[in-house]
Amino acid sequence: MTKIRGSDLSKLLVSVLACQLAGVIGSVFTSPAIPGWYATLTKPGFTPPSWIFAPVWITLYLLMGISAFIVWRRGLALKEVRIGLGVFVAQLILNALWSVMFFGLRSPLAGFVVIVLLWLLILLTIALFRKVSMAAAVLLLPYILWVSYASVLNYSIWRLNP
Repeated sequence: MTKIRGSDLSKLLVSVLACQLAGVIGSVFTSPAIPGWYATLTKPGFTPPSWIFAPVWITLYLLMGISAFIVWRRGLALKEVRIGLGVFVAQLILNALWSVMFFGLRSPLAGFVVIVLLWLLILLTIALFRKVSMAAAVLLLPYILWVSYASVLNYSIWRLNP
């Protein structure tokens, strides 16, 4: 087991907080829409209760942050680290953008377009992180599984609410 130094602790905190910040940004658009607009939508039978989303996302953002930290810890001097983290940041931006599109603009279609792009960038991030650290890649598997489920849910809501 490797020891965590002070600089590593800073990187870990920045990584986790950056991911949690994406969630906070998304919640600015999500929270007000849940009791109003979202409650009026027709949803498929496999829609989970609204309360489940916050704990799931908090956990996923934590895992994402740890994953990014593991890669960052290898050093920005490595090209594969820089590229992997660049794609990671891009998917994190799309992650927050999804809430803007789906909840903020009240557009399941725009949300679906963004979530498909997000899914592709998550897959690319996993592939790039795998080149640096298998552990970092594995930590992103729950994320892509949840986003896969969310993509089907988003698509279904779009189709059920023309």
